[in-house]
Amino acid sequence: MDIRKLQRAIVDGLEDVKAQDIKVFDTSHLTELFDRVVIASGTSNRQTKALAASVRDTVKEAGGHIVAVEGMETGEWVLVDCGDAVVHILQPQLRQYYNLEEIWGDKPVRMKLGSAAKGLIKASEPIDEDEEDNAPRARRRRAVGERPALARLPEGMKEPSPPMGHEDTDPDAIATQRKPVARARTTSVSGAAPARK
Repeated sequence: MDIRKLQRAIVDGLEDVKAQDIKVFDTSHLTELFDRVVIASGTSNRQTKALAASVRDTVKEAGGHIVAVEGMETGEWVLVDCGDAVVHILQPQLRQYYNLEEIWGDKPVRMKLGSAAKGLIKASEPIDEDEEDNAPRARRRRAVGERPALARLPEGMKEPSPPMGHEDTDPDAIATQRKPVARARTTSVSGAAPARK
């Protein structure tokens, strides 16, 4: 299956279940194992599982082959291996913590995303892959002082706890964790305090 057709099928599957923050990266210059890495977010375990199932079904319908699907048991991070493309579907807090974009993100693929209802081209429809995004630069720029999308967590969601062995390295946090404990003063059998040396 042609890599462009495969990535279109993957993006179609993700858009059908309303994946958030879909990113496609060309990794052909980094590894010979696969040509594309697709990263998307789902808001819950149920949605990440549904996104993976949608990608699997859409790729199969387009004539592609699914090598493996991992992580469906928990749904926090699901990986769909489509042969020439690998799809990572994560919940936002895990995506922020592991920051896969830093590993694979040096060569993003430009694609028009969105549904036909918005007047944009659906991923399954043919389009010139090299066409530049026509969105005005000002709209793409963040407001001054606004945190990047990956640094924000959905309302009510807590920061993920780091994996074992990655304790907090903030000096203030370490100082509060190591406060001295008041110890009881030892006395002799007669009740007198021991002599100081």
